[in-house]
Amino acid sequence: MILAADNLQTMNPRVAEAVKALDPGPIQDIARRAERAGADLLDLNPGYLPPGREDRMAFMVEAVEEVSSLRLILDSPQSGVLARGLAAARRTPILNAVSLEEHKLKDILPLAAEHGTDLVLLLMDERSFTPPGLDEKLALALELRERALEAGLSQERLIFDPVLPSLSWPDAWFRVAEAVRTIRLLASGAVFQDSVRTMAGLSNLRSGQRRIYPARLEETCLALLAGAGLDCALVDLLRPGAADAAREINGMLRTADGM
Repeated sequence: MILAADNLQTMNPRVAEAVKALDPGPIQDIARRAERAGADLLDLNPGYLPPGREDRMAFMVEAVEEVSSLRLILDSPQSGVLARGLAAARRTPILNAVSLEEHKLKDILPLAAEHGTDLVLLLMDERSFTPPGLDEKLALALELRERALEAGLSQERLIFDPVLPSLSWPDAWFRVAEAVRTIRLLASGAVFQDSVRTMAGLSNLRSGQRRIYPARLEETCLALLAGAGLDCALVDLLRPGAADAAREINGMLRTADGM
């Protein structure tokens, strides 16, 4: 399981101010710290950008690539923002993400195909809703895969994200369990005959609710997902204890694989 640091997002006030002021210093500091904490990938999310501000993604890419050689994930629902990031990147990044919303399929799939990028597919429908159950998630995976292949991407470039819930939702634990089942089936090859790559964003679980739900719940879910075969975890690696927990889980997985 590889680790993607999600610390470079504008929900972090320090990042938001740096992006607004075009100040690379704070962004580079966070990138260095995340790499030291064990990140394999760095997720860059400038938030929603109004017309004329798409260059903020390019600014983030250039700032980070000055101090880190880690591969980047460009995280935006806006195709124009992703295109500016792609143009600035020295190394081919991963694009995050596409759901079944028609405008995203129309604009982002061709962008990924043209640039030969890996692409995250969010298991969300045309209304940007994520279904709770396994069957609905797998139906979305099948449809998104078909649309991506039609656009010219190969299956090897696709990364499936079952979309974890907020723990504040009344059916949150059911949704977590169904996400684990989805990861297990996708990783096993039972859905597409071959195993496909998967990703999950752990910070979704406590987003806006960190005072209510303890951090250990993220670590518990990470262990469950890792055991199911998760390929990439999107994690706040600068949260105290997060990097240590991820390393311990990976250590246990390696031990289990060697038995």
